[in-house]
Amino acid sequence: MRARLAVAAAAAVILGLTACNANPSPSAEATTAAQKGGTLRILSSASEFNLDPAKSQTLAITSGGLVLRRLTTWDISPGKPPAVVADLATDTGTTTDGGKTWTFTLKDGLTYPDGSPITTKDIKYGLERSFAPELGGGLGYHKALLAGGDTYEGPYDGQSLDSIATPDDRTITFTLKNAYGDWPWIASMPAFAPVPQAKDNPAEYGRSPVASGPYQITSYTAGSEAVLERNPAWKQETDPVRTAGPDKIIFQLGQDTTVAAQRLVADSGDDRFAFGANFVPPAQLAQAQANPAVKDRIVTSSPGALAYLAINTKKITDVRVRQALAYAADKRAYQVASGGEIGGGLATTLITPGIPGRVEYDLFPADPSGDVEKAKALLTEAGQTAPKLTLLARSDGQWSSQAQALQQGFARAGIEVTIRTEEYESWFEHVTSGERDDWDLTLTSWQPDFPSANGNIQPLFASSEIGGGGFNLSRYSVPEVDQLIAQATAEVDPAKSQALWAQADRRILQDVPVVPLIYTKNSFLRGSNVENFYIGEFPAYPNYLKASLKQ
Repeated sequence: MRARLAVAAAAAVILGLTACNANPSPSAEATTAAQKGGTLRILSSASEFNLDPAKSQTLAITSGGLVLRRLTTWDISPGKPPAVVADLATDTGTTTDGGKTWTFTLKDGLTYPDGSPITTKDIKYGLERSFAPELGGGLGYHKALLAGGDTYEGPYDGQSLDSIATPDDRTITFTLKNAYGDWPWIASMPAFAPVPQAKDNPAEYGRSPVASGPYQITSYTAGSEAVLERNPAWKQETDPVRTAGPDKIIFQLGQDTTVAAQRLVADSGDDRFAFGANFVPPAQLAQAQANPAVKDRIVTSSPGALAYLAINTKKITDVRVRQALAYAADKRAYQVASGGEIGGGLATTLITPGIPGRVEYDLFPADPSGDVEKAKALLTEAGQTAPKLTLLARSDGQWSSQAQALQQGFARAGIEVTIRTEEYESWFEHVTSGERDDWDLTLTSWQPDFPSANGNIQPLFASSEIGGGGFNLSRYSVPEVDQLIAQATAEVDPAKSQALWAQADRRILQDVPVVPLIYTKNSFLRGSNVENFYIGEFPAYPNYLKASLKQ
């Protein structure tokens, strides 16, 4: 949950951009053959660089994917839907019992930098250590899915997890509690990277993990930089997605995002061979777009994360009142408060653009500024012509101004909204603990951890995700929907599961536990000598694995 929120929160940072035209959508013409050589610099505001696969929340296509391969990974290319592909494994997994048991076979000839073989026992050990309490915080979908995972606490006391079997060094089999059709996507997460037990030091491993990808960490200075250089054991012919263009990659840490963007706009010296890992701040984005020499170096994503208004269904129990909120919401004002069209496109569904199987529809058709008269009629029908509601908003970023934009829209329909703000940590505990329901509405955004509608729907609307840190902020609990989620989760046929998720999307919105507002967009800057720097249809972040330098 922390990881998913981290992604969602990161996506939300973009909600402050000034209105201007987005770049054209990425296209296949935007790429070229990756040239080898040079030093790529990645400017990041992060002060730490820790790639421990048990603790990592990195996407498959960003920093972690440069050093660590997994059983499967993501194939992200311009103009193409995201795909799960084999990485260390020979395929994306096979199941003979409808998705409850999955088997993978490692490719032949895979080794670590010291020449020792990569084995399935290392992958099993890596997964087992992710259950250890001292290594918490990473993406943990597998922990809830593997049989016995609910009581297992890692290998450091000598215990093993029997639901992960390694009959030989190249075969690994997973036994799940229930059938799970998206397991090939789960196998692409950081914890599925191999960790040799003999090299494990839980306190330090993330600073210098044993490489299985094209690069290894050769030096690290906390708060300053991490240097990656080529892993001589990596073989291009075994890797379908990484091009490994630069000879060296330097992460420059602790960078002020405004200063970093100014450096990239100036495009001088080593910065010509650099890109920014953070969203471009509004002032620098406006500056860059106004300068023809810089504009082409802005990369803007397609609509990604869903920004939405969550309605506390425990407090607002009459669906007609929730429908009134959907009609009264001034999405246009929210969009303007979010930076205009480059901040995101108007949203009507729960499954975000770029997710296979997504169906576009609108259950509450209205002008982007809302349908006030329709909202008033619904309130009259519900006998609540002047409801008074509390909107709990974060105090950082643009959340307050976005809340005010909605507040003014709701007032037109006679809905009095009081805004209460809290710091991020307080807000997060408040809305996810499930213990304090002294609010009616809250604002947030969400981008799934993997490109399946499963990642859109289950975490936000399954009854199991209410409270305890879960992100079902609306406290939405409908047995019919839970059953539909379980059915879609277990379906191994992609076409059938996508149809079920689309059905769930529409069914949930009939109850209006949330009001979709916009699908957010992210913008990044690159230096003039950086090539193959693009954002695919999913996720709304650049693909580090393909970036290369002009020679």
